[in-house]
Amino acid sequence: MNVPTTPRPAPGAFLRTAPDWHRPLMATAALCAVVLAAALVGLAVDDRTLVGRPIWLKPAKFALSIAVYNVTLAWLLSLLVRWRRTGWWLGTLFSAMVLGELAAIGLQAWRGELSHYNYATPFDTAVYNAMAAMIVTAWTANLGIGVLLLVQRVGERSTTWAVRIGTGIALAGMAAAFFMTVPSDQQMVALENGGPGDVIGAHTVGVADGGPGLPVVGWSTVAGDLRVAHFVGIHGLQALVLLALLLVALGRRHPRLEPDAVRLRVVAVVGSAHAALLVLTAWQALRGQSVVRPDAVTLLAAALLAAATAAGLWWALRRRGGGSGRERNRATGRA
Repeated sequence: MNVPTTPRPAPGAFLRTAPDWHRPLMATAALCAVVLAAALVGLAVDDRTLVGRPIWLKPAKFALSIAVYNVTLAWLLSLLVRWRRTGWWLGTLFSAMVLGELAAIGLQAWRGELSHYNYATPFDTAVYNAMAAMIVTAWTANLGIGVLLLVQRVGERSTTWAVRIGTGIALAGMAAAFFMTVPSDQQMVALENGGPGDVIGAHTVGVADGGPGLPVVGWSTVAGDLRVAHFVGIHGLQALVLLALLLVALGRRHPRLEPDAVRLRVVAVVGSAHAALLVLTAWQALRGQSVVRPDAVTLLAAALLAAATAAGLWWALRRRGGGSGRERNRATGRA
């Protein structure tokens, strides 16, 4: 059978064809760019804050993240050789859901209200419940796309497995957000005592949202923050795809990386390390520990992960692939 290889378009062709990868996803990415620009203006002229952060920072971060993810997903869907129509509809559903989520976040920012975990009024509750439904639908659509990518080749084996592993990590990273919807201990006490339940759920573990945090991302510097694992997971897809493409480019100049089998081993090692990092950051956050203040146990786990990754890369690069990359790309077989 004919095995597709990673596309290598002529200079300039890549960007020229980008709008046609998946028009709804790319259109949503373009709208995200508009929202990002508007949010940056808001940051410059609107001095309002919410839970200690500039009110337009959240729309800006979500717009950038959604744009990057949509462009990645659009490119991957353009590589499908089977079930392209199914992939198109799943991508369209995903783009509609994340665009709706971004619109809700922007609306609440304009109103000066929380977008997530907000049950203060019937309207806020309706907005948050709609967002929750859209997020679950988007996750399900992404899962369907992941299945399509799992059962077919989208390039060399190294690129194919980078996409498969990265998609799995991204789905896990999205799922990590569900931990944020669980009421904190303080919120549970208030609810059990019949107190106000204006906010149910939080990003941080151990303290209320809005405390000291890192610049821009806002991750807590005094308590656990589930957004770290959420970020690490969601953008694992981009990290592994970029790694695979970089390895292909380097393989043209460095004989050691020319065999696809060598690149595949590198992708497997880095993908495993990234998945472990997702677990490590989620575990650290759930223990109420700030990402910038790891204890001895966390540092030991991180050191073991770094050592295992280094050993894995040494093994991956030391072993030869058993043939040139060109020969392996022409070969037939199963992924």
